Amino acid sequence: MPGTELFGAEERKEIEDVLSTGIMFRFNHDAQRNNFWKAKDFEAEAKKITGAKYALAVSNGSAAILAALASSGIGTGDEVICPPFTYIATIEAVLMLGALPVFAEIDETLCLSADGIKKAISPKTKAVCLVHMCGGNANMDEILKVVNEHKLILVEDAGQAFAASYKGISTGLFGNAGAYSFDFFKIATAGEGGIMVTNDEKTYLLADSYCDHGHDHIGNNRGMENHPIIGFNYRISELHAAVGAAQTRKVPAIKSANLKNKAFLQNILSKSSAISFAKLGDNNGDSGTFLNIFLPDTETAKQTVEEFNKAGVSGFNYWYTNMYHFINQWDHIKNLQTASKLPIQVLGTPQDYKNLNLPKTQEVVGKLISFGIRCTWTEAQMTELAEKIVACVNKVTAGVKA
Repeated sequence: MPGTELFGAEERKEIEDVLSTGIMFRFNHDAQRNNFWKAKDFEAEAKKITGAKYALAVSNGSAAILAALASSGIGTGDEVICPPFTYIATIEAVLMLGALPVFAEIDETLCLSADGIKKAISPKTKAVCLVHMCGGNANMDEILKVVNEHKLILVEDAGQAFAASYKGISTGLFGNAGAYSFDFFKIATAGEGGIMVTNDEKTYLLADSYCDHGHDHIGNNRGMENHPIIGFNYRISELHAAVGAAQTRKVPAIKSANLKNKAFLQNILSKSSAISFAKLGDNNGDSGTFLNIFLPDTETAKQTVEEFNKAGVSGFNYWYTNMYHFINQWDHIKNLQTASKLPIQVLGTPQDYKNLNLPKTQEVVGKLISFGIRCTWTEAQMTELAEKIVACVNKVTAGVKA
């Protein structure tokens, strides 16, 4: 959790600015706020990192992907191709808009593959919601060929991939809109926060209104603003934005440390013939937030996880059994268990969610174990971790060979 490793004077100063005025609301109150606009600062810092023309700070990453989809025109009855390996918020956002998730295969980049998308396209497909998982990037050249050929809308959930890029372009900026998360576990944190980005002014203005009850934010009298569309409340507070702004300024340094530490670990782990690594669409665009290792197969990975637990190895995720990142455990999605009726329960599912055939995804996620990279690790700590990983893997694979 790199961002949370570096809380300090910078974050406290930003929070104290807000508390000194008492204005925690991101809009209006110009005379009282002493020219402190923390949400605007947060957005400006995100634009510096990503190169986006427009950035909208919202309450969390889930709201950011919801806003990205909504402002891109995704709504009731639209089929949206989604990965079965993602934080559940991606799928929830599609469902809450009345759209219909269609699950497609991922590949060794941990993201949707071009071939997986192609095979999932139907006459009702309107969009692809691409997720850049575990700090990396998808194979964008191949994916864009499919998206453009079939005239689909591309929206990117880069919640785990802020500061990642593909051939010099930031994740989140290949499609109509993109989203980043700044929750407690990301490269930079606002505590709770998210950023939606786009290079399209119309999309930005729609999102800006959509996330604040339809307000157009024109003029200085909030009670007299027009409402061009129906919206809801996904605003970020000035307190959260203050932390987000301070943290985002640290991202270049965090990323540099992450990449150095990841390379150090990979150098040691690569000496084990049983360990390989997840691929990247572009090796130069990694954010370095995760070390994603592959074991030979699912059974080996499961046994290795057991050995990790016995040996006190921590800081890893085995996504194959994770309750909220992988479709195998999404019984509430498969059974459409809801608090109130959603459009999909009226329109019907585009796939049989209980009997999906996604063998490549099962293979990839089954053999995947991910470690969160810490930017404050010492070489001694990393050496100890790597040696423990190798010892556990060797113990399991020796038993398999025997």
